[in-house]
Amino acid sequence: MNITQLKAALPRELLASVVVFLVALPLCMGIAIASGMPPAKGLITGIIGGIVVGFLAGSPLQVSGPAAGLAVLVFELVRQHGMAMLGPILLLAGILQLLAGRLRLGCWFRVTAPAVVYGMLAGIGVLIVLSQVHVMFDTAPQPSGLQNLLEFPATVSAALPLENAGSGWMAGALGLGTIAIMWAWERLRPQRLRFVPGALLGVAAMTAIAMWLALPVNRVQVPADLTEAIDWIRPDDLMKLADPTLLVAAFALAFIASAETLLSAAAVDRMHSGQRSDFDRELSAQGIGNMLCGLLGALPMTGVIVRSSANVQAGAQTRASAILHGLWLLAFVVVLSTVLQQIPVASLAGVLVYTGIKLVDFKALRNLGRYGRMPMFTYVATAMAIIFTNLLTGVLLGFALTLLKLAFKAARLKICLVQLEPRGHMELRLSGAATFLKVPALTQVLESVPAGTTLHVPLANLTYIDHSCLELLEDWSKTSGSSLRIEQRGLKRRVEGRLRSVAGA
Repeated sequence: MNITQLKAALPRELLASVVVFLVALPLCMGIAIASGMPPAKGLITGIIGGIVVGFLAGSPLQVSGPAAGLAVLVFELVRQHGMAMLGPILLLAGILQLLAGRLRLGCWFRVTAPAVVYGMLAGIGVLIVLSQVHVMFDTAPQPSGLQNLLEFPATVSAALPLENAGSGWMAGALGLGTIAIMWAWERLRPQRLRFVPGALLGVAAMTAIAMWLALPVNRVQVPADLTEAIDWIRPDDLMKLADPTLLVAAFALAFIASAETLLSAAAVDRMHSGQRSDFDRELSAQGIGNMLCGLLGALPMTGVIVRSSANVQAGAQTRASAILHGLWLLAFVVVLSTVLQQIPVASLAGVLVYTGIKLVDFKALRNLGRYGRMPMFTYVATAMAIIFTNLLTGVLLGFALTLLKLAFKAARLKICLVQLEPRGHMELRLSGAATFLKVPALTQVLESVPAGTTLHVPLANLTYIDHSCLELLEDWSKTSGSSLRIEQRGLKRRVEGRLRSVAGA
């Protein structure tokens, strides 16, 4: 883009960057709180995601920052290993992403079955809701989704003004008010103001009410100097990465962050007609961003669809808007940190509860039903496993179910023996995949063919035939006293490995 084009596009990019900044500000802090981290950590990640990753990104219109999809995983890592170990884990995850991008493995992160991805997001959404409803009442969340569910009645009961004189009910009212404003704005907002984010309106309104009434509720704690929130990685902590559990955590974080980023980039590409995403470059940029976040002790980042879609809808056409939104975040934190300190934590929790509800996409579940019951079952099983165990177990279960479905499909072979004219000719009709799993069934059918028969084997309806089935046919033709006729063209298309001569072909 030349100077003239840049000047013409700058007003549009400035407007889009302000819209994205307004969307990102409450989400960066809210996701940090949901992750068990200080709000300033989320703001640091948002700034790096805008300025650094925005400049390097392979998807120019995608916006990067803290993601709700990683909040549950980060919360679990911080609970188990402490906040200090998140930096080394994230540094290693970023290195893995960078290597994957350099090795041009970006496309492989997009082969994840949609049922697993949607189920993962649904499970994460439920866990976010279950944890953040406690935060909405100014109480601490429990370490697991089941415990959060079981403790919810006690949290609500303790917040009621009839039980005590606490402020829990005030915080709950602010959280519910935030959700109500976001819900109403999404449905009733004028077309002219569609770029104004409901989350910002909800948080701003509840902050104003809390200040006006001087409500004694928990408020966001943001340091006046952002450098106070930076926790540089320590060499001693890097040595602890030899622990296998931490290595697994880093690989899981890298995989989930990469999959979410590239799925988001693909979705953003469908929203506009401009430059397409370079997935390998995007993966490398995310790796560099997460390495920086690890060095500074911040939250992990991904490409995020909510902020990216707001960027596209606001009219952005270049990466300038994503970069500028990072600069706005930095300027706001440096100049107006006292404003952030007035925001009720319960209001940000309300934003996350609403976001978590949106992650449970029943429309996606219905769409999966078009492909059979198994994708729907995989969606539900993945989500439930995440809710009742942990994120990694749920995702692995989803992959296992996907592989089980593939194995079942690969093992399906319909075998039919048909009499032909003239007499003494028969046809062995095979439909599906002829693998070693079907050798016993195929042997039984071949044994029923009378000696001296000319057996025709068309391969038009086969998707695949491996060497074990092919050798079975060869051996049968040599020992049965019958003649075998195999369609040579079909054989070349479907056989596994190098072709060999087939008796009678």
